[in-house]
Amino acid sequence: MITCFIRYEIDPFKKDAFTEYARNWGQAIPRNGADLIGYFAPHEGSATTAYGVYNIESLAAYEAYRARLAADPLGRENYEFARRERFILKEDRIFLANVSLPHAAKVLP
Repeated sequence: MITCFIRYEIDPFKKDAFTEYARNWGQAIPRNGADLIGYFAPHEGSATTAYGVYNIESLAAYEAYRARLAADPLGRENYEFARRERFILKEDRIFLANVSLPHAAKVLP
């Protein structure tokens, strides 16, 4: 299992557009085969940094997932929405493996 971290630089005056974009991915990503952890928009601190995070089995599975996502009607619409509205200024993605597993059980105070 690998985790894709997408770091976005967004227009701080178009945070609502990014939120709509993220909610659309909340529907399209899971139905096309990735385990969406979530999209995260600025809350405190930076007004321009946002993240999208999801798990996928492998880079080969990622390539197949991306093809399905590009063919998905909501996926195509969301890509076009971002291109048209220009709220994403920069996008970087990295794939990481969780090497701290297995974790201990959470202890509550």
